[in-house]
Amino acid sequence: MGRHGGAFCSHRERFQTTEWSLVVAAGSSRHPASREALEKLCSIYWYPVYGFVRGHGHDARAAQDLTQEFFSRLIEKRSLGAADRERGRFRSFLLASVKNFLANERDRERAAKRGGGCTFLPLDPQSGEIRYSREPIDTRTPDKAFEKRWAMALLDRTLDRLREEDHRRGSPERFAHLSRFLTEESPDTSYRQIAAELGMSEAAVKAAVHRMRRRFGQLLRDEVGRTVDHPGRIDEEIRFLFAAIET
Repeated sequence: MGRHGGAFCSHRERFQTTEWSLVVAAGSSRHPASREALEKLCSIYWYPVYGFVRGHGHDARAAQDLTQEFFSRLIEKRSLGAADRERGRFRSFLLASVKNFLANERDRERAAKRGGGCTFLPLDPQSGEIRYSREPIDTRTPDKAFEKRWAMALLDRTLDRLREEDHRRGSPERFAHLSRFLTEESPDTSYRQIAAELGMSEAAVKAAVHRMRRRFGQLLRDEVGRTVDHPGRIDEEIRFLFAAIET
């Protein structure tokens, strides 16, 4: 996967206000747009937090409660001061915040009182536990495991957007076949096989794969841009993502 990282880093597009830059700009205020942006980011990137909590010895039920409580507090209180030096990246802010939350969480009985006026995110803890149970035993530090889950969540989000685009064009079958070539080089025989299955020429399949890889790279940059507060951080964050996955 790493061999394609450079292609994703070569294009510098105009950087517009994104979810995280909006949250950071608003500081600790309760501006509706900033709150909505934070809720959106949390809804997308909740699983690395869930995995981090599970990795600290909490069972599935406790981890579900703690994860929901963490995000509810984060959104309601907007305590951005927990990661002042790392505000530039939502990833770093989220990791520092959940570590602080777990360190200060003492009253486990609060789970029975949760929900009193708090905004609960539409998390799917059951799917989160399924994902967690399927992960191989990870001997890395909890921080490194969080970073890999973060990178995978961001890539999954990018792939979902690419899939949605292709489906809107009415080509779900084509996407299912071509998407396997997104991150790894494949032998010519594989291209020929896919060409036969789709009723396309081998050259057409290669061209379609090239366009899909390019669009994936554009969407990846866009997704990364949503989690940083400055365009100068995009390339660095993309390099970090691929390093986190490969280590």
